[in-house]
Amino acid sequence: MCDMSKLITTTEIERPVYNLSGEKIEVIKLPSVFTTPVRKDLIKRAFLAIRSARLQPKGADPKAGERTTAESWGVGHGMARVPRVKGTSRAGLVPSTVGGRQAHPPVSYKILIERINKKEKRLATMSAIAATAIKEFVKLRGHKVDNLESLPVIVSDEFEDIERTSELKKVLKDLGLWDDILRAQKGIRVRSGRGKMRGRKYKKPKSVLIVVSSEDKNVIKAARNLPGVDVVSARILNVEHLAPGGHIGRLTLYSKSALKVLSERFKR
Repeated sequence: MCDMSKLITTTEIERPVYNLSGEKIEVIKLPSVFTTPVRKDLIKRAFLAIRSARLQPKGADPKAGERTTAESWGVGHGMARVPRVKGTSRAGLVPSTVGGRQAHPPVSYKILIERINKKEKRLATMSAIAATAIKEFVKLRGHKVDNLESLPVIVSDEFEDIERTSELKKVLKDLGLWDDILRAQKGIRVRSGRGKMRGRKYKKPKSVLIVVSSEDKNVIKAARNLPGVDVVSARILNVEHLAPGGHIGRLTLYSKSALKVLSERFKR
């Protein structure tokens, strides 16, 4: 296996652009963001910061288990000195009793969100974008890229106007990306545990990420039913899209216009 520590930047600055038939039509220079050093530590932190922001604070009622008249009888009764509900011999209030308070309940003031500086978050996004152009990182994620000449895959702007899933499927086959979508389809499985009863029955592997220039493109609807495929605008592209689970190197397809948006967004 190659030494991944040496593969921190792209070794080439030019990539081919393909048309919808999978034919090369031109060669363009990648934006400077693709030469950003790959920082796995920052990418992981940024991913956790994005995910943890969704968590909802939760905690027990401060008076839970304490709404009782229970008091200890003290000594001399031949019984344990736990608090007992007045008028009965039933124990209460303390954690060791039925209906008593919890010993260590969840608290609403626990810090759930992992913070990250704005500049670090921006650098993490740039770093994750750069990782999509390094074939070794993409292969380590498990994507099928042996038949691809170079990464990332760049297509002409007419790709964004595809309206039908059947047409998109043919284009992805011509570009050599369909094998990875089949890999994701075969990997769909039922989740173990209670989660399957809570609206998340299936686990689905991630496949191709399609980056377009804006949120109103037809291809967004055309691709939404393909297993593992996500479509996102270059304007809101972030680490969660580029490195699911905090693992770098997602197989990514960019439209030519999307690269221009990235170039403007990450000007140096």
